[in-house]
Amino acid sequence: MISPVTNRWHATLAPRPGRKRSDTDPAPWQTIMNEQHAIFRKHPNTKFINAHLGWYGNNLQKLGELMDQFPNMYTEIGAVIAELGRQPRVAKDFLIKYQDRVMFGKDSWVPEEYATYFRVLETADDYFPYHKRYHAFWRMYGLDLPDEVLKKIYYKNAIRVIPNIDASLFPK
Repeated sequence: MISPVTNRWHATLAPRPGRKRSDTDPAPWQTIMNEQHAIFRKHPNTKFINAHLGWYGNNLQKLGELMDQFPNMYTEIGAVIAELGRQPRVAKDFLIKYQDRVMFGKDSWVPEEYATYFRVLETADDYFPYHKRYHAFWRMYGLDLPDEVLKKIYYKNAIRVIPNIDASLFPK
């Protein structure tokens, strides 16, 4: 039997070997995370948007601890919807708890990919594929988030956090 790590390597790194960096290029991952968190701590009056669930999409408990530690830290879900969709109960609880500090994000404008995001966030569907095999070879589940939480994630939090967004362009 092939391990999940081996599957992930075959799907992600085998076709793109240049994506893998050494443990010290440019620095160890934990060093980079510690430096980022030191900046959040040093500037408590600045709102930071920690992209891609702060690189803790596979450990929402740790991300929650960071959210509690840094009330000035926000996050977004770009490029990590597969991490949420594979842990629907934990992800739903996390998104409800931190609903005022999570935003919708997407790395690129590829309209056909948005359906996966909407399906994970809005439905109670079970066991469906991710839209890119090399990001996630596992099946996902819908979180069936409440409408008010969805509105906050989709646009209300961004209006509140990011300066100069024209709120009139969005529903109340």
